[in-house]
Amino acid sequence: MIKEVLVLGGGSAGFIAAISIKRKIPQLKVLVVRSPSIGVIGVGESTTPNFPPHLFEYLGISRKRFYALAQPTWKLGIRFLWGARGSFDYTFNLQLDTHYADLAKPTGYYCDDDFNDASLPGALMRRDMAFPRQENGAPDIHGWHAFHIENKKFIEILEIVAKEEGVEVTDGKVTGSERGDKGISAVHLEDGRRLTADLFIDASGFRSELLGKTLEEPFVSFDKSLFCKKAVIGGWERGPDEPILPYTTAETMDAGWAWRIDHEHLINRGYVYCPDHISDDEAAAEFQRKNPKAKIEPKIVNFRSGFYQRQWVDNVVAFGNAGGFVEPLESTAIMILCSHVQTLVDFLLHSDLEPTPTMQRLYNDLTANTWNDIRQFLSLHYKFNGKLDTPFWKVAREETDVSGIADFIEFYQENGPTGFCRYQLPRSENDFGLEGFLVMMVGNQVPYKKRYKATQQEAQAWARRKQQFAQEANRGIRSEEALAYIKHPGWQWNSDATK
Repeated sequence: MIKEVLVLGGGSAGFIAAISIKRKIPQLKVLVVRSPSIGVIGVGESTTPNFPPHLFEYLGISRKRFYALAQPTWKLGIRFLWGARGSFDYTFNLQLDTHYADLAKPTGYYCDDDFNDASLPGALMRRDMAFPRQENGAPDIHGWHAFHIENKKFIEILEIVAKEEGVEVTDGKVTGSERGDKGISAVHLEDGRRLTADLFIDASGFRSELLGKTLEEPFVSFDKSLFCKKAVIGGWERGPDEPILPYTTAETMDAGWAWRIDHEHLINRGYVYCPDHISDDEAAAEFQRKNPKAKIEPKIVNFRSGFYQRQWVDNVVAFGNAGGFVEPLESTAIMILCSHVQTLVDFLLHSDLEPTPTMQRLYNDLTANTWNDIRQFLSLHYKFNGKLDTPFWKVAREETDVSGIADFIEFYQENGPTGFCRYQLPRSENDFGLEGFLVMMVGNQVPYKKRYKATQQEAQAWARRKQQFAQEANRGIRSEEALAYIKHPGWQWNSDATK
């Protein structure tokens, strides 16, 4: 029976795993071992809509306290400077996977040339508005949002919450580990300590100290679909005339793409690139040329996209970069983390802390499905981006492996953005839904045969609906004003009042 859990790693993955396990299974002893010599990568955390419920509902963290300590900003989706149309917005609600009663076809068929204002969040994003405005002037903070968070502040609040939940935290550099009959029997620290546990959580980052290094679990590479392997990072302090954008930006670059994440006082940018097509110096120069305000960090971040074949091996479960990584094109890191942590907790509870081999196999099947869904979704971003004709993007369009979703692509190219496309995906239920796949196909203007000519009546009905979204968005509230509301001493979150 599992009684003691050791979490190796004091980053966001380690602390979220530790808090989740301790809160849901309080009888367990949970220890986080973090290395003081490993610093925090200075990037902004960009999340998805599964994160706020995990934070506030699953973990029970007070919204008021989280906002005060983490100082997040809001994210309604991703603006892609991408594809033949130049730009399009991917929101966290349904824009294209809808079918209104007064239209003969699903929404996507009316969006070939333009799907701006196809939903209220889309209309808000287009106008750089964070939320609709209530009649009393306050923001209507809907559930269609995620967060942008500065990584350092995020880890600081997670550590505070972890200790309050009864998680023990110790500093120490791991120098090695012992293998036993059930997997890992102990880890050794530089100061001579030998730490044992029944279950080890590997949240050691790219080093994958236990799963990859000690247990030598095979790594499944995504290098046939995702060619980028490096990133240069920078940013600048927000100027008084620079608005806080309520979305992440993904901008096509010569040999990859660049993100923009807006915090309240900082703007974080990074260029994810393929070293086969551009040198580190050339990438830094392109990044600086397009972001003259940016102060570039001297460190180049190296990574490989893929995942370890099994995420749970013997008595080791990996989370975060220790289990796998894909470039942050869809901000999937914390999304995967929260989903997989909840699955592990469910399995531990269901098995009365004595998980069976078949339970572990099921966990590994489910988590592998997650990683493969992400690979297939991200491959679409590269296969159909016709914005630039640089050598990198020509290779990306010609060579990106999309074989895992070949049936979906063929069906779409024949039939268009119909809801029946969902049945051509490997799994009709995935982390992005059909909506995500349709946004990438329609957004990139991927041609299809079964075009539809809307009647005049339909065109007018669609125009009226878009106009309604636009009118409400025009009355919306920007991030700066919304932040002022929630910082006011009189502001109270309804969910906090019930605790």
